[in-house]
Amino acid sequence: MATTVTTASEWAAVEFGGVELGDRRRNRRLVRMATTLAQEAHGTLPGSFPGWAETKAAYRLLEEADVTYERIIDPHFQRVRDVCRQGGEYLLVEDTTALDFNSHLAAQDLGAINNAGGRGLWVHSTLALRIEGWNEQQEPAVIVEGLFDQRWWARTAPPMGKGQEKKRQRLSRSRESQRWAAAGLQAGLSSGAEWTWVADREADIFEAFGRCREHGWHFIIRAGQPRALSDEEGSLFEKVAQSREAGRFNVELRSRPAQAARRAEVAVRACTVTLRPPWRPGSHLPPCPVNVVEARELHPPAGVEPIHWVLLTDWPIGAFAQVLRVVKAYSRRWLIEEYHKALKTGTGIEQSQLTTAQRIGALLGILAVVAGRLLNMKLLAATQPDQPVSADELGPEALAILRAKFGSPPDGWTNGTVLVAIARLGGFLARKRDGTPGWITIWRGWRKLMWLVQGYNLANGERCG
Repeated sequence: MATTVTTASEWAAVEFGGVELGDRRRNRRLVRMATTLAQEAHGTLPGSFPGWAETKAAYRLLEEADVTYERIIDPHFQRVRDVCRQGGEYLLVEDTTALDFNSHLAAQDLGAINNAGGRGLWVHSTLALRIEGWNEQQEPAVIVEGLFDQRWWARTAPPMGKGQEKKRQRLSRSRESQRWAAAGLQAGLSSGAEWTWVADREADIFEAFGRCREHGWHFIIRAGQPRALSDEEGSLFEKVAQSREAGRFNVELRSRPAQAARRAEVAVRACTVTLRPPWRPGSHLPPCPVNVVEARELHPPAGVEPIHWVLLTDWPIGAFAQVLRVVKAYSRRWLIEEYHKALKTGTGIEQSQLTTAQRIGALLGILAVVAGRLLNMKLLAATQPDQPVSADELGPEALAILRAKFGSPPDGWTNGTVLVAIARLGGFLARKRDGTPGWITIWRGWRKLMWLVQGYNLANGERCG
């Protein structure tokens, strides 16, 4: 993914120009659709396209049986995997989210997303982050390369309550939990590249560690259960808590709903253990040696849940800097949550009124890549705020509109100043205490900027859309 802002048409040509839908006209239509959705994704097609002819053409394309999610997005996966095979360090961050279509009663082929009768789809994403370097605090500077993998499905089977399915039956069939670290089965690791799988507690699955080792991946997984040890009494939680403290560090925590921003002092401990394998029908799993790192907040304010991470990894932990690097790499996991916010709040995919899961999936194939573009724009403003942005990259009309609205920044247009100006169009006040803009103001401002660009082009006799 580009490390600078690019025009929507250039971006769409790179990401979707290689898609094969069985007809050149369909291929061209997809690139035009992606260009428009990169500018004005509203979730619903009528809200995204400038006229009925373009909207009708988009509906027709998504209704074709062979215009599928896989055909649309597979070239993006291949491009990102090819980039990740180049030399360097990469974090492959996974998480799952639900797309809620509970209010879309006409949609068919949806599944359960909660225990309250909600209807929708599940999306499991693997986001590829390239590590550009490490600072003195052992924090990685990362760039979003795009989606390494993504899967969606409808949970059609009713949820199984306790006692309705025996453990042997559940473990013998295909299960949703097998999605974790499954992307490694689709891509071969090349020499000179290091891939580290990063995931939260839901991914604490014994077989997933084996998948990583089998395919040459490293891993940093937050432990979700007190696993027994193979060669001693107690659990891994007890073992690491009793280990010698490796050191301490301070972290600035952003404000959250009902929680003020604060500075936290965190102590870290580390040890090496061998996990006892769980029972599986018909197989005997070998014991699994792992390194364990604990990060625990020392003096949390009253009534506030403290930081407490227990991380399983195969990264080295011999020195404090190495232990700290594990913790700071895991802290980049929040970017997958930001990505899913960009997909839902940014592109508005849950507002779609398409009538089948297959058509919604085809739209997801476009919007999933659009969301990555939005995330990269926001991340670049944070990690490379001073990198210049030229008129050719953003588009001369867009830059002229921002200049007319807010004036030229004293130090010129950069990733940081462009993002703030776009967010200001969406209602961001940009006061010193306001911090960084959120997805709602960024996307609202981006859409307004694109409307203004279209108006400018119309006034000058150019065709837009």
